[in-house]
Amino acid sequence: MARVCLVGDDLRRMTATCPDAYVKLFFPLPGQDRPRLPELTAGSWYRTYLALPDEIRPPMRTYTVRAHRGAEVDIDFVLHGDAGPASRWVLGAQPGDTVAVLGPGGLHIVPPGTDWQLLIGDETALPAIGSILERLSPGAKAHAFIEVDGPAEEQRFPTLGDIRVHWVHRGSAPHGESVLNAVRMARLPEGTPYSWVSGEAGMVKSARRHLVRDRGFPKSAITFTGYWRLGATHDQLS
Repeated sequence: MARVCLVGDDLRRMTATCPDAYVKLFFPLPGQDRPRLPELTAGSWYRTYLALPDEIRPPMRTYTVRAHRGAEVDIDFVLHGDAGPASRWVLGAQPGDTVAVLGPGGLHIVPPGTDWQLLIGDETALPAIGSILERLSPGAKAHAFIEVDGPAEEQRFPTLGDIRVHWVHRGSAPHGESVLNAVRMARLPEGTPYSWVSGEAGMVKSARRHLVRDRGFPKSAITFTGYWRLGATHDQLS
């Protein structure tokens, strides 16, 4: 994983209302010093973006805001070689290189009356889970189940909340299998829950099904999103 700090005066105007705030990043194509953008008018920017010719349309990806400090935004990138436009850009990035930022959005909204939170994800959800945990109010209870390759990917989350972080090491197991097994076997707290589940789409679907069918979680108490899917490209997901 690599952390990149983006700097720009326009970032001062960015206001996030959710701890899992995310932004759209537009990357320059080879030979460009900055991405060529469409007119980002409200309600139609995505259609305008898709209408750009392939040879000038900048690659776009969605990333969690790990931290925001005035004119600075930290983004954590999970690197998978240099096959994708984001990884290629990060691996070759130098101070002064330019990307464009659109957003933020967010999904983590805890219903009133919630007694505790359950966070489930893989390394792609790690920036959002970290941000959620670090922004918990004093004494707020949360259990986080996070699947990563091994101990080297574990992180610490300074927080005022009452948290239990369960690191699940994937090793040679299929992606998502280990964290699903850990959640299924876990002894979870009593009380009214809220769950946030993100990461590989198949894992997310299975985790949500388990929480609803086996644990009795109300569907309205689960926020879920598939960040990626095994065997599928970003364009296929879009």
